[in-house]
Amino acid sequence: MPEPRALVDLPFASYLEDHDEEHLEPGGDYNVVRIADREFPAQTAGNARFSESVLSTVRFTDGSLRRSRFNDVWLHGVQVIGTDLAETGWLDAEIANSAFAGVAMFEAAMSRVTFFGCKLVSINLRGATLRDVTFVNSILRDVDFTEAELTNVSFPGSTLEDIRFEQVKLKKVDLRDATEVGIRNGYASLRGATITFTQALDLAPMFAQTLGITVKDN
Repeated sequence: MPEPRALVDLPFASYLEDHDEEHLEPGGDYNVVRIADREFPAQTAGNARFSESVLSTVRFTDGSLRRSRFNDVWLHGVQVIGTDLAETGWLDAEIANSAFAGVAMFEAAMSRVTFFGCKLVSINLRGATLRDVTFVNSILRDVDFTEAELTNVSFPGSTLEDIRFEQVKLKKVDLRDATEVGIRNGYASLRGATITFTQALDLAPMFAQTLGITVKDN
């Protein structure tokens, strides 16, 4: 199971400069900066670009970072509440001990992203693309993957509750190491996922219902 890196282990750690501005700017470039111990209520900074940067103990509430780009970033202790992250791009990102709640992330694109000990609640990932994404020891509750594309995604030690998989496209999605798999709908779209025998037994009643099969003992 992968482990999160410490800040000092980041290859760009020694080059980071503190960002002291009160606000983030729409379309702003935030390269090799450290944003720490800050709150951004109702922050509007769409199309911003974060590269080789650190966000630590930062809270975003009720704002918008739509279409922003997060490349080679390290997030730790970040809270994102009721914020618009739709159509954002995430590449080589590490997100640890963070919480996302009531967040719009539809049509987001994630590649080589790892979540460690995170909590994701009421997240709209409709139409999103996730490639090489790992959720480690995290909680995913009421997450909507409808019409999303997931490739090489795994959930070691994570709990999935009330997940929507309608019309999702899965390829090399590994659910075997998840501690719990609770799916609200979209059982027919699980082609491309790998599950354990025990998980298959747990999901059997819903598979039967989806396929219109009545199971009765003689």
